[in-house]
Amino acid sequence: MSLTHLDEHSHSRMVDVGDKQPSRRVAVAQGRVCFPAEVYAQIQSANGQTAKGAITEVARLAGIMAAKNTAQLIPLCHPMMLERCRVELDYCDAEHSLHIRAEVAVTHKTGVEMEALTAVSVAALTVYDMTKALSHDIRIEGIELVHKSGGKHDFQR
Repeated sequence: MSLTHLDEHSHSRMVDVGDKQPSRRVAVAQGRVCFPAEVYAQIQSANGQTAKGAITEVARLAGIMAAKNTAQLIPLCHPMMLERCRVELDYCDAEHSLHIRAEVAVTHKTGVEMEALTAVSVAALTVYDMTKALSHDIRIEGIELVHKSGGKHDFQR
């Protein structure tokens, strides 16, 4: 297998998708933000509200905006008009964490894995930004692709 973003001289290139047929492409990514127990308790006692707004709602919007702008952030990604982008954030009391999941869909000639991963990453960074005043021991973990369908190969973790 070769790296598709390199030409025969190992120079960077955008993949030519001109000869591909459009198909329905879906990608799902996930990650989590882990908090020290006392910080998680503070967030829960405030019902997820901060001076900057509701943590999950601001992070959801940031994730959706990031997915829509992935081609502006990652140099060799193709710009796409996304048909769906869902970002879900769920508190996990047992782990003192906030689980983030993004699902992105499009009918296009190339996949949306990077859009889903970017949505999760930026949502997690937004949570960190909104809560860093409480602690710098907050961790972003486990950002990964969990599903992709459409195109040549499907993937399921």
